[in-house]
Amino acid sequence: MIDEAGPLSGRVFVLDDVDGSITREAIRQGADVRAWSDDVREQSKLPRAHVFDGPLTADWVPDTVLWRLPRAVSGVEDLAESLSTWLTPSARVIAGARVKHMTIAQNAALERSFAHVTASRGRQRSRVLHATGARPSLARWPMRRYLTELDLTVIARGTVFATNRLDDGTRLLLRTLSRITSQPRRQPSSLPTAGVAIDLGSGSGIIASWLGVRGYTVTAIDVSQHALQSTRLTANANQVQVGTRRSDGFGRTPDASADLIVSNPPYHRGAAKDSTPTIEMIRRAGAVLRPGGELWLVYNSHLPYLPELRRHVGVTTIEARDRNYIVTRSLKQPEALSEV
Repeated sequence: MIDEAGPLSGRVFVLDDVDGSITREAIRQGADVRAWSDDVREQSKLPRAHVFDGPLTADWVPDTVLWRLPRAVSGVEDLAESLSTWLTPSARVIAGARVKHMTIAQNAALERSFAHVTASRGRQRSRVLHATGARPSLARWPMRRYLTELDLTVIARGTVFATNRLDDGTRLLLRTLSRITSQPRRQPSSLPTAGVAIDLGSGSGIIASWLGVRGYTVTAIDVSQHALQSTRLTANANQVQVGTRRSDGFGRTPDASADLIVSNPPYHRGAAKDSTPTIEMIRRAGAVLRPGGELWLVYNSHLPYLPELRRHVGVTTIEARDRNYIVTRSLKQPEALSEV
């Protein structure tokens, strides 16, 4: 990306820099640099003085954008829409990724918002897309969908896992929870609070809103700024109150503060498989739950979470299973071990 961009000067915006290396190189070359990453873990690696908090305004408009492309075409389309409303037609976008994670559909997504899109030659299993001629179009994202199965409206950014759709894991989790939840869907303010719940890794906010309409006081936690924006939009669409927090794991959540934790945790970080964040979450969950509280998870059945759940939370049972996923229910007991 740096080589394809050529000498960097003027205003440079770095988008979704994974480790801060692109940002630091642009600074080294003397450009006026601002950087933003959706993932709070990646944002923490950016030079603090150059972190861009938005919103996109005419006070600072970049000449060049260096962008690590997301894998999802919906994410490319969403962010390209935002960039095209901010950039001048002469601004350059240099967007790169590993070739194995790129498709021709990403070119088409860029072409909705930019007049000229070309691809570089592949090099070291990577490729860059060049885009110029920003042309704002009718925005598609965030996008709304009504889920008849859940009687919920979901509004999501294109960068969020499954966008506004009900993925198979969350479907199995909520079907299972529905069987053990006798409380009916509430009208606004018609039921007392059922307890304090946390949706960890909230994504589009489906689980958080599902809990909210059943009377829980819900906090949604995610590493992604776009996920939390989607969670708030979904909660508003369903007339429920959901608190949101951008954090890596539970963050500063107090011990013994939750009656219920529900999560469909990711096991990828970017393109790489990584179950470490979920294992760390399980180890902390035992401390965050009150005695008698419950942790409900849905995850791919091959993942090694059962021993961790039984050791760090308490008695764990498999409540549902299909070809790909299992749903577990873990009861916090006073003697359960927990690690921070």
